[in-house]
Amino acid sequence: MKKVRFAPSPTGHLHIGGVRTALFNYLYAKNAAGEFILRIEDTDVERSSPEMAEEISAGLSWLGMKWDHEPYYQSHHFEKYREIAFRLLREGKAYRCFCTPEEIEARKKSAPAGLFKYDRKCISLDAAEIERHAAKKTPFVIRFFIPEGVTGFKDRVHKEMKINNSELDDYVLLKSDGSPTYHLSVVADDSSMGISDVIRGDDHISNTFKQILLFRALALKPPKYTHLPLIFGADKKKLSKRHGETSILEFKHKGYLPEAIITYLSQLSWLPGENKKIFTMADLVQKFNLQKLSKNSPVFDYEKLRFLNSLAIRRKPPGAIYDILSEDKEFAAAFSEFAVEKKEALIELVKPRMKTLIEFKEKFKNYLSKEGPVYRREELEKLAPGDKSGLRKNLGVFLDRLSALDSFDSAGVEEALRSSAEEAGVKAAALIHPSRFALTGETVSPSIFEVFAFFGKEESIKRIKSFIAHSG
Repeated sequence: MKKVRFAPSPTGHLHIGGVRTALFNYLYAKNAAGEFILRIEDTDVERSSPEMAEEISAGLSWLGMKWDHEPYYQSHHFEKYREIAFRLLREGKAYRCFCTPEEIEARKKSAPAGLFKYDRKCISLDAAEIERHAAKKTPFVIRFFIPEGVTGFKDRVHKEMKINNSELDDYVLLKSDGSPTYHLSVVADDSSMGISDVIRGDDHISNTFKQILLFRALALKPPKYTHLPLIFGADKKKLSKRHGETSILEFKHKGYLPEAIITYLSQLSWLPGENKKIFTMADLVQKFNLQKLSKNSPVFDYEKLRFLNSLAIRRKPPGAIYDILSEDKEFAAAFSEFAVEKKEALIELVKPRMKTLIEFKEKFKNYLSKEGPVYRREELEKLAPGDKSGLRKNLGVFLDRLSALDSFDSAGVEEALRSSAEEAGVKAAALIHPSRFALTGETVSPSIFEVFAFFGKEESIKRIKSFIAHSG
């Protein structure tokens, strides 16, 4: 059975690159009817936090990536890692290192820039010297002994990967405080959990060589590897907090829908199909093919994400959109007096123009506020520069016709507007634009006749009268 793991460290937020990695792991597992494991790599106890672990879980849940079994926390398994480290020590595949961090730092500074490699100073210590250190309780780490030779593996994206072992240094397995390093805990858990495939960023390629050597030293079979190309920002540098949101939940708070996020992330190094279409998670699971991943680093495009989010909004029923908006209790309370049907009608009216859910809140303020819209003076001057008497006169003619309408639907309002314009000797636009501004306080809106129908006769007339008074 295929079994993968998403293994974030709870020392920071779950960012967009990590989410893409989680998504591809999830799609691969579910496409093969396998298991998707959430493993919290919290061996750095001081820097890890339960709050970050909860945020990671919340982000995955929001996007629809449900893990199998309970989340696995590495901090609960330190004894297992220590046993493995000391087993390697007994077998001569690892050794105690008593060098202090200060000593190693001094040797690093004396080496050519970027070329320092641990010099194995402690590998030749005899039993008597080790006993003397033990008697003095000298702190030590356990280092893995890198054997001679060449290490290679076949990567699904990068194909054949090889390195001469002489380029690797004897890395630490167990720290002086008894806690495991990344390499030890990863290998121990990938093996004990039966992980069949590791899918992670290609910044881990150098780690993979080290971990394969550790698998071999323990007589264990390593999983198959896929290293995803890193996501770049518009500046062609690795995506980071300087490019925008640092947490996936920031996208939620800024009004993005999960289906837009997963559709867009699926297009970064893979193409599930037409790139102007929203895919459900079930669609992506059915289509996913690890063999078709590109090794070129994709660039994160916020405009493309906003475009896809607008498509996702158009697909979503107004009731479902209102349910999400109502998670904001303050917003829900502000418009609680309006019938659900009225609020859903507003969402249906404006959603073709919305790119994020946040934009709906501004529409609610303008369309459903008791005080009516805010008429910004600068916008009014652009609409009707100079003397406004002609504008008020023309709107007055239009008001008379609106008041006389028996059926206040979009067709009836349109007929009244066009006949009013003809009577006033102006183009229809001379009434359409000020009417839009009068009703919504905006210069752009859905069809003005549909807007009139949404407000109804009484509210429409009230707002136009208010605007006429305001423009005086």
